[in-house]
Amino acid sequence: MAGDSKIEEKTQMKDLNRLPTTACIIVLTTILAACSSPQDNTAATATDGDDTQAVAPRFNAPNLVMPKDTIIAEPQANAYREAYFGDLHVHTDYSFDAYAFGTVATPYDAYRYAQGEAIAHPAGFQVQLGQPLDFYAVTDHAMFLGAVKAAANTNTEFSKEPHVQDLHNINAPDNLNLASLPQRVKAFSTFLPDTLNRITSGQTDVAIVNQIAKDAWADIVQAAQANNRPGEFTTFVAYEYTSSTDGRGNLHRNVIFRDSDKLPALPFSRFHSQNPEGLWDWMDGLRAQGIETLAIPHNSNGSNGAMFQMVDWASNPIDETYAQRRIRNEPLVEITQVKGTSETHPLLSQNDEWANFEIMPYRIATTIASQPEGSYARQALLNGMTLADQGLTNAYQFGFVGASDTHTGAASLDEESYFSKVGLLDSDGSRRGSQPLTAGDAEIIKAAGRVEIKQIGGKQYATGAYETWGASGLTGVWAEENTRDAIYRAFRRKETFATSGPRMKVRLFAGYNFGGNTLNDTNEVAAAYASGVSMGSELLANGDQTPTLLAHATQDPNSAPLQRLQIVKGWTVDGEHNERVYDVACSDGGLVDTVTHRCPDNGAQVDLNNCTISSNLGAAELKAKWRDPEFNPEHRTFYYVRALENPTCRWSTWDAIKAGATPRSDLQATIQERAWSSAIWLVPNAG
Repeated sequence: MAGDSKIEEKTQMKDLNRLPTTACIIVLTTILAACSSPQDNTAATATDGDDTQAVAPRFNAPNLVMPKDTIIAEPQANAYREAYFGDLHVHTDYSFDAYAFGTVATPYDAYRYAQGEAIAHPAGFQVQLGQPLDFYAVTDHAMFLGAVKAAANTNTEFSKEPHVQDLHNINAPDNLNLASLPQRVKAFSTFLPDTLNRITSGQTDVAIVNQIAKDAWADIVQAAQANNRPGEFTTFVAYEYTSSTDGRGNLHRNVIFRDSDKLPALPFSRFHSQNPEGLWDWMDGLRAQGIETLAIPHNSNGSNGAMFQMVDWASNPIDETYAQRRIRNEPLVEITQVKGTSETHPLLSQNDEWANFEIMPYRIATTIASQPEGSYARQALLNGMTLADQGLTNAYQFGFVGASDTHTGAASLDEESYFSKVGLLDSDGSRRGSQPLTAGDAEIIKAAGRVEIKQIGGKQYATGAYETWGASGLTGVWAEENTRDAIYRAFRRKETFATSGPRMKVRLFAGYNFGGNTLNDTNEVAAAYASGVSMGSELLANGDQTPTLLAHATQDPNSAPLQRLQIVKGWTVDGEHNERVYDVACSDGGLVDTVTHRCPDNGAQVDLNNCTISSNLGAAELKAKWRDPEFNPEHRTFYYVRALENPTCRWSTWDAIKAGATPRSDLQATIQERAWSSAIWLVPNAG
C-alpha cells in the first residue's frame, strides 16, 4: 500500500464467506447490523498464505491489568503536561450509513477539517471549526467498509450486483437534496440484508466485498499517515466495531491503534463476532504480536442496559478472567456525543440536580425506550467497585472521553452553528425538529419514513430522536507533547477528560502531602504529580488520614464563563451504592453552603430573544483544595470533577431564533455546558 504503513497479512481475519450459516439481520435506521450466532464469540486469525484456518482458540491473557510497556510513565520532559483536545469518533464516506445519506468527505477531508480548513457538508454549505483541534481519528464502520461507496460508483465490479442498482450515483451533485431522501432510505434499508443474504447464499462473491474493505482500510491508514505531524497535529488509525444485542441494545466501540507501522489487514467487525468479548480476544492476540490498541464503548445510553451489565455474554456473573480482559482492552468510555450524554440519568441519580443533561432516551437509531439501569457511566463506576469489594478486578475502572460521532467528517461542536451528524437527514432545523416543517418538506419526510410528524402549537414538526441530540463533544488529555505516543499514554493512564463541546480544561489530584499547594503555577502542578496521584489513578488509604483533593477548571475563552466546580463522589458500603455531588468552588464570590453543599445561584440569565447571556457573571477559573467531610477510609470510593458553565442557548433555540420561529415548548431552551474529569479511586484499608 502507499506510504510507510505496513499491513500485516499474518493478522488478517477470517473472510465473510466463513460467516455462520445462522447469520441474521437486524435492520435499524441509521445503522444496519448483521448479527452472527450468539455462540460465535471468538476472535479469528489467519497465518501467511492460509485463508482457510479455523477460528483460533480464545487467547489466554497474562495476569496483568495492562501490559507493563503500556503503563509506564513517559520521561518527565514536561512534568506540568499540557491539555490537548481532539475527537476519536469520526465517520467519512467509507461508512455505509454516512455515504448513503450524502457524505462524500474522505478521511483526508476529515483531517483537513480538524486542522482548521473548511469542507463541504452534504447539504451544500461549508463547515469549519472556530479553531483547529490537536488530534483526530477517523473511525469508519468496519462492517461493509467502503461497500456503499463502491456500489454507487458504476465503474466498480460490485456496482453491477442486481441489489445495489438504487445506489448508483446516489451522491452525484444533482442527487444531494432533500427530495432524494425516500430513495436513499429505501436503498439503504435493503442494502445490508440483501448483500448479506447474497453472500451467504453464494450469489455474491465475498472476495469482492473483502477487497473493497481492504482497499478502504489501506486508504484510511494512508490518510492518517499523511496527516500526522508530531508536535503539531496527531492522527490515530482507528475504526468502529458496530454491534448490538438482538434487542437493539447498543454495543458499539471505537478501536484506536497506538501505532501505524504494523496493523491488521482488516478490522475486526460484527461479522466476526456479535459478542464484544470476541473483539477483546482479537485485541489480545494483536497485542501479543506487538500491535497495541484500545477500545472505547460509546452511547451506553442507548444500550438498553447491555453496556455495563454485571454478567457476561452468556449471562454468567462477571469473573476474574472477564474483568481483566475488559479493563485491559477498554480503559476509557465515551460519555458524551451528539446522540446524548451518558454520565448519569435522573432516575439513577435522583439527588443530582444536573443529571438531566442532554438525555437521549432511546435505543440507537430507534424511538424505543432504552433502559437506564446498566446504561450510564456513573452507575458503572459503582458496579465496578462492587466487583472490587468481591475481590475481583474492577472491570469498570475507566476514564472519561467525549466525541462527536459525526457522519460528515466534520465534528459539530457549537450550539449556535450546529449541523448535527447524519448528512442530508438532519442538515437543517426543520429536518431535526427545531423549526416548523413546510408542507412540501413534511410530505418528503413522511415518504422517507425517517421520522414522525408532530403538531405543536398548530404547526408541523419532525419528531423522533434528532431533537434529543446535542452539539457534543470532545476528548481532552493531559500529555507531555502532541504526539501519538504521548497522547496514547495519556489514554492508557486515563489522564483524560470529556467536554460537551467547549474547550474547558479540568484537573484533579489527590494525596496526603500537598501542603500549601493550590495549583497556582506550573511548579505547584508538577509538585502535585510528584506528591499525589492524578485523575485516572488509585490512591491507597493511609490509616485514618483524610486525603486532600486539588480540583481546577478553566473556561473556554470562546464560550461562557464557569458557574460552579463540583466533585462527584461514589462509594460502596456492604454492597450498597451511594453517591453525592459536592459543589466545591463558586463563581462571583459565592460560598458553598455547609449543609446542602451547594453554591448559591449566581443569577446568570439568557435572553431567549437573541441568546445573549449575562455579562460580568461567572468565572474564568475555579479551583478548590477540598477534603471530603464524610470520608471513611473503610469505604471504596471514587471522586471526579464536573465543571459547569453559565446557562447558554441550546442549539434548538438557536435554530428557532434564526428562522424567526418560537422555540419548541417541549424542548429545553438552555443548557449548561460542562466538563468531566476521569475519576480517582480510593482503595480502602485492608479489612
